[in-house]
Amino acid sequence: MRFPWQLQWTLTKYIVGNALRGKKRYPLVLMLEPTHLCNLACEGCGKIREFESTIRDMLSVETCLKAVEDCGAPIVSICGGEPTIYPHLGELVDELLKRKKFLYICTNAIKLEKFLRQWKPSPYLTINISMDGLEPTHDLIRSRKGLYQIDIRMIKLAKSLGFRVVTNTTIYKETKLEEIEQLFSELAGIGVDGFLVTPGYEYTILKGRDIFLEKQQTHEKFEHIWEMSKRYRILSTPMYLRFLKGERDLKCSPWGGPNYNPQGWKGPCYLITDAHYKTYDELMARTDWETFENKRDPRCANCMMHSGFEHTVVREIGKSWKDLWEMLRWNLA
Repeated sequence: MRFPWQLQWTLTKYIVGNALRGKKRYPLVLMLEPTHLCNLACEGCGKIREFESTIRDMLSVETCLKAVEDCGAPIVSICGGEPTIYPHLGELVDELLKRKKFLYICTNAIKLEKFLRQWKPSPYLTINISMDGLEPTHDLIRSRKGLYQIDIRMIKLAKSLGFRVVTNTTIYKETKLEEIEQLFSELAGIGVDGFLVTPGYEYTILKGRDIFLEKQQTHEKFEHIWEMSKRYRILSTPMYLRFLKGERDLKCSPWGGPNYNPQGWKGPCYLITDAHYKTYDELMARTDWETFENKRDPRCANCMMHSGFEHTVVREIGKSWKDLWEMLRWNLA
């Protein structure tokens, strides 16, 4: 199976429970950013630029835990910024594991080793390391020589210690898909458990940079990714991949992956910042979800990001036996 059975069972109960209560909008993944500090300045990242004036602000562990409880999502993605810079990461992870939350630690792996020595492998804990190409490309995008070798060493160490490790690869306009296939082959060879692949995130603050994909370019690139998914354990769902390659249309579900950071609850979504709200309830009540679900805002024109559309798959999957069967086969493969 592509995911631990504990995660699949918890998600099934959570989704069915919300359906029985008639709840239309509910979160699946909390994107938790305890800090926006980072030890890199990657070409395609908008976070360190958008939050430059507040870059040293941090959340307390208590504030993080309250956000997790208020939101109620079964999965927490600890991102940023670089989470291993956050001085209380060890305590935060311990507390969330006690609460049986499924954690994804999204990291560049530079400071990962000390945490791997502290933590114990768990089906509730996944290490997610960003890998955007083979050594020359990866180091260029990350603006640091030698990072590829650090990441490979950390993946090998994490696997030797028994951790579940996945990688996240962002596809940009100049990404060569032959190189990505070579990357996946190398990563599969050292035991990586799966590959997240997504089109480049066009953060509002980076609008105009000539590195992001327009919709037709996304379709073309992900035709090739679809073929790769037959050979490698790509974790993007079949319905989402069909959407990326232009075969299907999906509405967005921005409420499925709310973002909480030192400024508050970021609305309406991970990429667009119109406001920060003090409470989760305020975010849900004051956001015009219909506009963003139906992609009426011009800023949504080229967005096909997983944090909006993978959550839509959850809404759509039960409407067709064909989709459900494909999803079951994919999950068990």
